[in-house]
Amino acid sequence: MFGLRKSVSKTSARQQIAIKGVRDGILILPGNQYRAILSVSALNFELRSETEQDAIIDTYESFLNSLGWPIQILVRTREIDMDKYLEDLSERLSNETVPIYQSQIQNYNQFIRSLITNNKILTRHFYIIVPFQLTEKSDFGLVREQLKLRADIIAKSITRLGMRANSLDSLAALDLFYSFYSPVQSKIQPLTEQALTIIHTALVQKGEACD
Repeated sequence: MFGLRKSVSKTSARQQIAIKGVRDGILILPGNQYRAILSVSALNFELRSETEQDAIIDTYESFLNSLGWPIQILVRTREIDMDKYLEDLSERLSNETVPIYQSQIQNYNQFIRSLITNNKILTRHFYIIVPFQLTEKSDFGLVREQLKLRADIIAKSITRLGMRANSLDSLAALDLFYSFYSPVQSKIQPLTEQALTIIHTALVQKGEACD
């Protein structure tokens, strides 16, 4: 899908995810199915008081019960590549001329290296997948309108939980799939804005053909 080398022993990512096209941040799937993706900020539930936790649970339950359609919740856990960060620290150390700052940077550098020696530094990202399906082919404007309405309803409900939700645009959605299906490649060869634009343009053309 992303113009990278394909393995003959594995089904291609494109066949697995079956994306026919993308328009205005909306994924176009077979069978008149469409998806929008919301990126959701995190909430540290464990640091809240028991009363606050109960209120969050009640609000979350009300949110789910208020929806007139199913949603998917995606939790994406990724290991943070610390190499670039350590390189920057080493460069700062070599450029620092004040002894006390040199000592502080060196101690911090050693601390970080000892921390990651036997531990993985992980980050989590949260997404809500918003679906929409038509029984028959229709104008794409209707699809866009309905998905925007659903995304807005979800975003407002998420705000009541003390979090934020933002719709992914087409390029961000493509980058998300790239990191899923080429996790190693995405670390050593991140998609450039130019590459994403080329992929996006190709899928937009497919999306317009599906309209």
